[in-house]
Amino acid sequence: MSSDSQLSAAVDIARAAADGAADAGAVGDHLRVVEDGERLVSHHFACLMPGYVGWYWSVSVSRAPDSDVVTINDVVLLPGDDAIIAPAWTPYRDRIRPGDLSPGDVLPPDEDDLRLVPAWSAGDGEEQTPDRFFAREVGLGREWVLSLEGREMAADRWQGGDQGPDAPIAQQAGGVCHSCGFLVSLAGPLSDRFGVCANGMANDDGRVVSFDHGCGAHSGARLSRAASAQELPPPVFDTLTLDEVDGL
Repeated sequence: MSSDSQLSAAVDIARAAADGAADAGAVGDHLRVVEDGERLVSHHFACLMPGYVGWYWSVSVSRAPDSDVVTINDVVLLPGDDAIIAPAWTPYRDRIRPGDLSPGDVLPPDEDDLRLVPAWSAGDGEEQTPDRFFAREVGLGREWVLSLEGREMAADRWQGGDQGPDAPIAQQAGGVCHSCGFLVSLAGPLSDRFGVCANGMANDDGRVVSFDHGCGAHSGARLSRAASAQELPPPVFDTLTLDEVDGL
């Protein structure tokens, strides 16, 4: 309860202000009086609007020193402790997930993205070291390339994903991608661990796969004798051939 009895008693004045700001029938019972400061209190009223369960109308009133005139400061709709509110705002970059980009969307890397380094400081392979400074001077090649951290992050992601050795399809495979004739080799520092599947009948066609990944479409896969077609016994009821009838 407020120490200012005059402001605390101004329930009708506060309700009239709330009724004027809200839709008809949206203001419910008076809930409480909250002292916000010297000669400054807020009257809270229940909100009856659909979809706003737990919210309340807050009407701030005040008066000048040695004055009996109650002044309305503002009327706002606020969420209570049990109100349903929208989750905290999450920046777009933190909300987007792999595969969310649509045609026309742009997702530039951060300026301090540790996955990238200037091309002149690190190439795709150590064999390119003598050419880095020349490429920087004449403006050849890419401006940015993967850093060592970026390469390892990609390798860990690929190794632990659906194209790695722990995928269920790889666990049941009879052979690994490293020995498959459909594996296309990569170039660069990740070529000793990954390749690209070029089997159009495989689940991972066109995807980067780890050497220890595998599937049933391995080039060396063969059907076992148990998997070959078996001759079935005659059916109990033959519904395929025509019955022979005497005289017809």
